[in-house]
Amino acid sequence: MLCHRDDKSNIVTNPAPDQRGVKKVQPAQLYTTYSIVARDSATGNLGVAVQTHQLGVGRVVPWALPGVGAIATQSLVNVSFGPMGLAMLRSGVAAARVLSALIATDDNADRRQLAVIDARGQAMAHTGQGCIREAGHYVGEGYSVQANMMTRTTVIQAMRLAYEKASGDLAQRMLLALRAAQEEDGDIRGMQSAALRVVSGSADAPEWQTIYDLRVDEHPRPLEELSRLVQMRRAQLIDGEGHSLLNAGNVTGALAKWKEARDTAPDMEELAFWQAVTLADIRPDSQSVSLASRILELALEKESRRDQWLDLIMRLDECGLIKRQGAAQELLAALKGTA
Repeated sequence: MLCHRDDKSNIVTNPAPDQRGVKKVQPAQLYTTYSIVARDSATGNLGVAVQTHQLGVGRVVPWALPGVGAIATQSLVNVSFGPMGLAMLRSGVAAARVLSALIATDDNADRRQLAVIDARGQAMAHTGQGCIREAGHYVGEGYSVQANMMTRTTVIQAMRLAYEKASGDLAQRMLLALRAAQEEDGDIRGMQSAALRVVSGSADAPEWQTIYDLRVDEHPRPLEELSRLVQMRRAQLIDGEGHSLLNAGNVTGALAKWKEARDTAPDMEELAFWQAVTLADIRPDSQSVSLASRILELALEKESRRDQWLDLIMRLDECGLIKRQGAAQELLAALKGTA
């Protein structure tokens, strides 16, 4: 890989390429973009996030498998790098060897940009000398950021600093790295699509299981939309923690988690609905049913489909998904009292 390394920052950038003999490519192949691959040192979770000015970046650039690793393949995309790289990681090949093998077998390696991180947190990246400037990457501890066709040379450094200073879960921190790139004007063409994927670092997790798997295929401000989706998904995860606590008999902890989830995504009335139904179903006392009705009423007070949500309670009762006899009727009666 013929690249220039800035001794102060360790940011790798490509020199101006010799354009003689360059193969003609289709515009649809040019997912010139910026991305991050990372491993959360606290949880072991693995992730990849990306934004570009092209339709549906989520179907070609980001790849990840639980307990295996994450990959971003971009610039003149070689989509096969995703499944091939993950297969090698799954067989125990380290990130450095995966990257070297993929590049070594590729006739168009000088047009590729590739980043790989394995389950141990080893990250590696490649920026071919034929990538459209401004292009480069930075490999840090447990992550790599990479970009090409950027408006300015400052994108990589901005992503690096944003990720290293960020707090929150892996999805939130990767999102901040993308935001930092866009604040430096990002892709010279503008914005169009974005995607974010986080999987467990555990090899025991099912291959199909994801923690975050979000895509914005076409939007005038894709990062804003992706941020909204991350917040909604985070609310779902917090809500799930509450259900687990309730199943374990920790009602106080469950209610606290449920409130946190509702506060995180106040427009997701679905969270409050299932919280209320679950509480009324498994806690056969008037205080729990009353609390369930208050939770649901607050969520539905401005909801145009309030009557439909209430009808759904009876439908759940009819098909046996509400198991405690009389729970649905008690919840509906309590809701009439709070209306």
